[in-house]
Amino acid sequence: MSDENMTPPPAPESSPAGDVPKDARTMAMLCHLLAIFTGFLGPLIIWLIKKDEMPFVNDQGKEALNFQITMFLAYIVSWLSIFVFIGCVLFPAVVILNLVFCIIATMKANEGVAYRYPFALRLVK
Repeated sequence: MSDENMTPPPAPESSPAGDVPKDARTMAMLCHLLAIFTGFLGPLIIWLIKKDEMPFVNDQGKEALNFQITMFLAYIVSWLSIFVFIGCVLFPAVVILNLVFCIIATMKANEGVAYRYPFALRLVK
């Protein structure tokens, strides 16, 4: 036997998204991405529209919404603490954390992975 006959057949391509449909991944991705620009309003609107149709969007919409509510509270605290100069450091840190975690969540949702933010108040269940 020659070596070229011994090569195994190529493995079937597996979807990195598992069983999450592409439109559900796209809507979940938009929940996280719009949060960068609209705060909690973007995730809230998408979640309210698609929560009954798509379980993945229901999960990720709630996650994005909870995180954005947490960030809103952090913005208020950091803005109030500007008067004692702590907020001068805290406010930019909150902005950067929001941006970084939203980008990570956007990429994970696009892959079909249910992302959990490292810290978020779980107010919407």
